[in-house]
Amino acid sequence: MPCKLLNLCEYETHKLVRIQSARLGSLKWTFNGVILMFICIVMFWNKEYQEHDYVVSSVTAKVKGVAMTSLPDVGDIVWDVVDYSGPSQGKNSFFVVTNVIVTKNQRQGKCPEVPPYGKVCWTDKDCVKGFWEQNSHGVQTGACVKFDVKQKTCEVSTWCPIETKKTPPKPALLASAENFTVLIKNNIRFPNFNFIRRNILPEMTDSYLKHCQFNRRTDPWCPIFRLGDIVQEARENFSEMAVEGGVIGIQIKWDCNLDGFLRNCLPKYSFRRLDEKESNRTLSPGLNLRFARYQTEKGVGERTLFKAFGIRFDVMVFGKAGKFSIIQLIIYIGSTLSYYALTTLFIDWLIGTSCFSKEARQNYSEKKVESVQDRQQCILCVSFVDENHIRVVKRSHRKSLQQVKPMSVHPFKVSIIVFSQIYSLLSSLYVTLLLSFTQLLTWCLCGCCLPSTHPQEQLCCRMSRGRCITTSSLFEQLVLSRPLLEAVLLYREPLCELTEGEQWTTAMRHCAYNQYITWRFGAPPRESLPVIPSCSVWRIREEYSSQDGEYTGMRPRRTTSPQSSPNT
Repeated sequence: MPCKLLNLCEYETHKLVRIQSARLGSLKWTFNGVILMFICIVMFWNKEYQEHDYVVSSVTAKVKGVAMTSLPDVGDIVWDVVDYSGPSQGKNSFFVVTNVIVTKNQRQGKCPEVPPYGKVCWTDKDCVKGFWEQNSHGVQTGACVKFDVKQKTCEVSTWCPIETKKTPPKPALLASAENFTVLIKNNIRFPNFNFIRRNILPEMTDSYLKHCQFNRRTDPWCPIFRLGDIVQEARENFSEMAVEGGVIGIQIKWDCNLDGFLRNCLPKYSFRRLDEKESNRTLSPGLNLRFARYQTEKGVGERTLFKAFGIRFDVMVFGKAGKFSIIQLIIYIGSTLSYYALTTLFIDWLIGTSCFSKEARQNYSEKKVESVQDRQQCILCVSFVDENHIRVVKRSHRKSLQQVKPMSVHPFKVSIIVFSQIYSLLSSLYVTLLLSFTQLLTWCLCGCCLPSTHPQEQLCCRMSRGRCITTSSLFEQLVLSRPLLEAVLLYREPLCELTEGEQWTTAMRHCAYNQYITWRFGAPPRESLPVIPSCSVWRIREEYSSQDGEYTGMRPRRTTSPQSSPNT
């Protein structure tokens, strides 16, 4: 019992339709071959058979170079690595000064604020003691003093004299910094594989590092870079960039394959500019910072202020390592099996187009799709003697079955039933027309139907006026013949006893219904219920009538065999 409740003892599988066609077969294998080739190319190209891990790294940089500049009011200054490196720029970055504005001999004192940052005043009342704002160079003393011959500004307590020059000199004072070099040391690790490496490769020696310099063509793995080459690789001009400064990104990419003899793990360098150089020209372009050198002159503290423009280099490390994994390979193969469904979708679409005949399309659709109707709906099939096909209609509670429009039309298919005897055709018989019924029943076109209150029983054997099917000699011989019906009953139930009585009459009547269905419908469409015309039903009932004259009429129910009749 638990086995049945949980469906543990059942196995379900898909139903397949095999089409014997050389054209479709070759098309299927061609498409499957293309899909297999695509799957293999993607697998090897993207290394989908590998397990991956991402890089963990650290970076240090060491800049070397010396430059001499001649500054106004200062003289010649030699810049070494301590001078042009500037303050620390944080992790994985270094800064190189390329231009400078110098303000000498600043002392703590009081002096007029510099326009436009200082407030232009006329009297001391225009200045507020202790006031300062974001762009001020100091704190106001409350006095209004002369800035130049034309204007006055509020006096401030600050380092005097205040820096007045804003535009950096052109050309850049340290333009020779493009010949400086930087040694970048990058240590990486892939934790999942316990693999460690650095960009100074094992085969590199001390003598090699003293003379090597990065070149994309001749020496692409040297960790020593000339600053001018870095800027040039980023498609920028060092002399122009050195005037106001900027930001350059140095990208180190590790794409490692850790599979046996295919093992390969080398760095790949690329460079690009990270800041905007054109669109933000009026919004603080470039990169600059300030630092000072302090000294004491005659017991008074002084400083020299440097506004340094320069280039910041940000080193960014990306990396991924891969190693063969049978689990990843199985996952990839499983995820790509669904691609083969594209072949089925394409061929199904192709069969549904005009490339195939209507009969072939309908035959394929019937074999492939098995419709299961809703229990609340009942699909009926009807056959008219003046049409060579079967109509599938939906039962209506308002219209007579004669007037319901068909859902689909199917060709007549001969049922595989062997009759014990085929009678010769008789000569044509005359037809007795019942004009009274014809006038009363608008749906009757043969004149032999009887009235019914049920719409599903209001069906004639014809679609146009003419001779009734019950007048056919075949109707008498195939549907009403007692010897034939008795033989069919014995064929189905060899041990049944055919004795006269109500049970025998009911069995003969039901057998006659089934004989009519076999004759006129053959093999009805799946999930449809054959309906016998009213004239044929009443002719059978006339031949094999009930003793009390009561009949249950049509009872729509599901049927899986053409021998099952809805009439009783």
